Amino acid sequence: MTWLTGCASFSAGLLIAVVTAPVGVSGAVFLLPVQLSVLGVPSPAVTPTNLLYNVTAGPGALIRHARSGRLGGPLTRRLALGTLPGVVAGAVIRVFVVPGPGVFRALVAVLLLPLGLWLCLGTIRPSRTDRTRPASSGPALTALALAVGVVGGVYGIGGGSILGPLLVGLGLPVTVVAPAALAATFLTSVAGTTTYALLALTTTGPIAPDWLLGLACGLGGLLGGYLGAHLQPLLPETALRLLLGGLAATVGLLYTVQALA
Repeated sequence: MTWLTGCASFSAGLLIAVVTAPVGVSGAVFLLPVQLSVLGVPSPAVTPTNLLYNVTAGPGALIRHARSGRLGGPLTRRLALGTLPGVVAGAVIRVFVVPGPGVFRALVAVLLLPLGLWLCLGTIRPSRTDRTRPASSGPALTALALAVGVVGGVYGIGGGSILGPLLVGLGLPVTVVAPAALAATFLTSVAGTTTYALLALTTTGPIAPDWLLGLACGLGGLLGGYLGAHLQPLLPETALRLLLGGLAATVGLLYTVQALA
């Protein structure tokens, strides 16, 4: 890795994390196309490299949330309970079943574009019906987290970019969802990176993460995540919901264009 690539990786991680951390998204879903199209990370090594970014960048935002007393709670435990086994299964699926990025791009486009638009429209024109919080309890949340964990393990996005919009759209406040989603993303990324590293010992091909590039992106994300989490209390709930919805819609649109290209 050249110094230019290292600086570009650090800057990309920093800028992405500053914007995404306030709403509980690690930014890996934005970093993935940068790694594929700009930095030239091969598939499937791009997935564990993205997970390595989450592992390195995650503590920045988590430390800030812990200091402010917003980290922990039942939501974090339920998300981790589902995403941890899901990411291990996803890593195995990625290596042996779906090594290409095409299906992922289509999946993200179909899911996040309408989800982001729904969240933005629901924030601008809220329903008069008082919404409950069905996503915050019961086995349904664990099942949802399991499914997202599998997707995260296959494509290295951690899961916060999917769980965040879903949970906020179902009525949970961003200030509750963000720390829990980031904590679950960090834990699953540790498990996912470890799984890929072990699979690389017994399987041929570019399966292990690009350690230098992942660490460079992650160090930028470490600083950016701390700054982004610091900004969260300064932003009103409406602004956070619009930011989360806008990020989801932007990612969905980006992958729609790539899927159709």
